[in-house]
Amino acid sequence: MEWRDEGIILGTRKHGETSAILEVMTRAHGRHLGLVRGGRSRKQQPVLQPGNRVDLLWRARLDEHLGTFQAEAIEMNAARLMDSAVAIYGLQTMAAHLRLLPERDAHDGLYETLAVMIAHLDDADAAGELVARFELLILDELGFGLDLSQCAATGARQDLAYVSPKSGRAVSRQAGAPWRDKMLVLPAFLQRGSGLRADPAAIEDAFRLTGFFFTRHVYEARGIEPPGARAGFLAAFRKHHAAGKEIGAETAAGEIIT
Repeated sequence: MEWRDEGIILGTRKHGETSAILEVMTRAHGRHLGLVRGGRSRKQQPVLQPGNRVDLLWRARLDEHLGTFQAEAIEMNAARLMDSAVAIYGLQTMAAHLRLLPERDAHDGLYETLAVMIAHLDDADAAGELVARFELLILDELGFGLDLSQCAATGARQDLAYVSPKSGRAVSRQAGAPWRDKMLVLPAFLQRGSGLRADPAAIEDAFRLTGFFFTRHVYEARGIEPPGARAGFLAAFRKHHAAGKEIGAETAAGEIIT
């Protein structure tokens, strides 16, 4: 058995004294694992880092075997991402979500989305939006997608402000007003075609929304805990914006004094 594909590295783990088990998200073969002989060598280690895009050759005697990978670098992203805690936790969070999908099932749309996100993940201001949208995509791929296109009660497509925790469907501000305390907030930036950017409060609402449905449909159903990387990502994101506020306040104070 043999195939060649392009992949993005999600992680590695040691195998024996010199080799490594490589985990990648591939374009045509889904999330896939394979053994890299000599993967812990000085030559291979810089290539086999999370976030790097690689050309892969996989071989095995039988299709169900682990098989071996030969990996050559296409795009070295790891060094750039390692400079940002938001980017590191963001990548780890997306990798954890991809592990919820069956191994070796093709999801070419997710692969393309992951590649685009990695290109911008070191922009901490944009990372919150990117990861929140990725979580919506994963929920959809798992069969628990949210319907944010129109109001579940009236069919209206404007002024959508809530999501029903029961149905996962959007609700307009007027229709949801009597039950707003029981509804989940729908951040405006998540609405298709809105073209809006998110502030930190909207990001918190977005992760509260996706987290609710991950917990209900995935974590509790499978008896697993949410990935620690997700909490780490939110903590790093909050720290980044808190630091930005402090710098902004110091700059404003300096301008007043001068």
